Amino acid sequence: MDLTQGTTIEKQKRAKKTMMWFAMVSMTMTFAGLTSAYVVSKTREDWLTDLVFPNSFIISVLVMIASSIALYLVKRAIENEKKSLASILLLTTLGLGILFVFMQFQGFADIMGQGYYFTGPSANIVPTFLYIIVVLHIVHVIVGLLVLLVVIYNHFKQKYKRGQTLGLELGAMYWHFVDVLWVYLFLFLYFVR
Repeated sequence: MDLTQGTTIEKQKRAKKTMMWFAMVSMTMTFAGLTSAYVVSKTREDWLTDLVFPNSFIISVLVMIASSIALYLVKRAIENEKKSLASILLLTTLGLGILFVFMQFQGFADIMGQGYYFTGPSANIVPTFLYIIVVLHIVHVIVGLLVLLVVIYNHFKQKYKRGQTLGLELGAMYWHFVDVLWVYLFLFLYFVR
């Protein structure tokens, strides 16, 4: 397919989606670097192996997957002109995203409850890595929540119609990326100890 073909609107849509792909590749490289540093650091003498992975991190995987499914269904609802269903699904996605962030902080509380801290004299490299990786992901989720708020605002302003869902599609691309990223990070942190 020739990327120079099509109307100006089609070219702009392709350009915006391409920029989103570049952003996601950049974020992937950041987390690839962090997980690589984690693997290299496992050779340290002070590496902990008895840290119990928080249940809230486990449950949060299901929360993120559910939020992605809800957001996926939004576009279908808009294409089928079911605006009230799309509204419910968008608000559900937002609520699940907020619940995810809450569960991450609960996970930090669980880790500290085990006596492992991220900084200070009793700090250890393992919880510090967990903290850095998870907090960086939380920042990306918060950006995703802001994107969702813009999508919800535009939805209520009735900017999305059948065939006119670019803003929703870009927001969904980012949200699904953050979802897949958490599933990867969870599996990595859970199994690579």
